[in-house]
Amino acid sequence: MLHILLLALLESLSVLAVPTATPAPATASASASRFAAMDTAIRSGEFKKTTSVLVQVDGKTLFEGYYNGADAATLHNTRSATKTITGMLVGLALDRELLPSVTAPVLPYFRDREPLANPDPRKAKITVEDFLTMSSLLECDDWNEFSRGNEERMYVVEDWVKFTLDLPIKGFPGWTAKPADSPYGRSFSYCTAGVATLGAVLERATKRPVPDFARETLFAPLGIEKAQWQFTPLGTAMTGGGLGLTSRDLATLAQLYLDGGRRGGKTIVPEAWVRESIRPHARIDEETEYGYLWWLKAFAPASGGPPQRAFFMTGTGGNKVFAFPDLRAVVVVTTVNYREKDAHPLTERLLTEHVLPALTARP
Repeated sequence: MLHILLLALLESLSVLAVPTATPAPATASASASRFAAMDTAIRSGEFKKTTSVLVQVDGKTLFEGYYNGADAATLHNTRSATKTITGMLVGLALDRELLPSVTAPVLPYFRDREPLANPDPRKAKITVEDFLTMSSLLECDDWNEFSRGNEERMYVVEDWVKFTLDLPIKGFPGWTAKPADSPYGRSFSYCTAGVATLGAVLERATKRPVPDFARETLFAPLGIEKAQWQFTPLGTAMTGGGLGLTSRDLATLAQLYLDGGRRGGKTIVPEAWVRESIRPHARIDEETEYGYLWWLKAFAPASGGPPQRAFFMTGTGGNKVFAFPDLRAVVVVTTVNYREKDAHPLTERLLTEHVLPALTARP
């Protein structure tokens, strides 16, 4: 099903509070033609296995398309986009004083997992923030197939928390930067095991299952009625990936952060947590930084014009939920390209060649 809703376009877009330094809002004719071209490209197979594209400005839908058997009710498994939602839940636990602070050490929540393999006093200093920023000292790297902490090794054992805490402290060979020599004082290493362990921290800190806490504090206040969680072998919600949500609900979560944590005049997530979450805490590469489980990067429209800064969720297969503060725009792209090596570049090409030119088009 496809909806190209341009909403009496000039009327609805003319009220946007867009800074003068950013491109003018899209016009009806220019954006409609570009969205139509994108729809044709997706249906032709150019952007293979795409299941949905949803584009909103200030919560108003400009384009909503579903493909390959998906529809508006489909709960998309966006894989590691779940991690960003886990960061939201950590902020909500902190706001309710169920967690003392981001500097709270992790080990005291798991005395039942001791004694730990590879004992090291530095493990006692691993904090909630270390897992929020993918920068703990544990030897855990999903991007390195040889890493002891690679997520594929975690999935074949029963106790994922103990798997994580038993990992050795990583070394820093000469070709890698130590935390002290890294931007923001943190050395980034993509680690699903750490975020899965955050779920267990949340469960113990809040004294209830993560899905219940998420429903009470985040989903219900936003009107999100259906969420399909995955679970670890020991029954804790898998907070590192696999949560199923509709495209519209994913957009609602991104819009919440665009709006400083507020919805309908009510604060859902504290504004201070939103600000802290979407500012850089670690550097991934020369173009990409990392907040509290949010990715931070700028994307340039292929049609020309300045790069547009974004904070976004991302998951295997090229699943991405973008928020563009200067455009007041949210873009959701879901796919099932789980085994495609070029899945992420493919989604970003869809964004830069079609969506951003539509959002920044001039007459």
